[in-house]
Amino acid sequence: MNNNTVQNIMTTNVATISSNQTIQEAAQLMSQHNVGALPVVENGQVKGIITDRDITLRSTAQGLNSSTPVSQVMSTNLVTGKPNMSVQEAAQLMSQNQIRRLPIVENNQLRGIVALGDIATNSAYDQQAEQALSNISEPSSPQS
Repeated sequence: MNNNTVQNIMTTNVATISSNQTIQEAAQLMSQHNVGALPVVENGQVKGIITDRDITLRSTAQGLNSSTPVSQVMSTNLVTGKPNMSVQEAAQLMSQNQIRRLPIVENNQLRGIVALGDIATNSAYDQQAEQALSNISEPSSPQS
């Protein structure tokens, strides 16, 4: 097993939510697990991701209530990685797509998640994380 693969730094016990649960439940789970994003999973398959920002911009700002289903505000144009990809490949993928979290999928099943912080705290990958963060932090227009 190669030490430079994402499976060595990814979080494997990932808090998830289903698309028919409410955004209030999503926010409660985020608070409980101290995370800013939850993969949306149905039968082990990742269908999307919901972030605290999605809840703020796509529901609260739009006047939707807390019982709005996750499916209405989640991002479905999902970028995923594979457990055996290199940490450098993951950092590049995150940088190109301006994302801070990368769900790791194998055989259509969620295996874990890699956050930019996971890459940054591993000193061997400081430079990749720094590069990715500088690209991610560039302003982009909000998605509607």
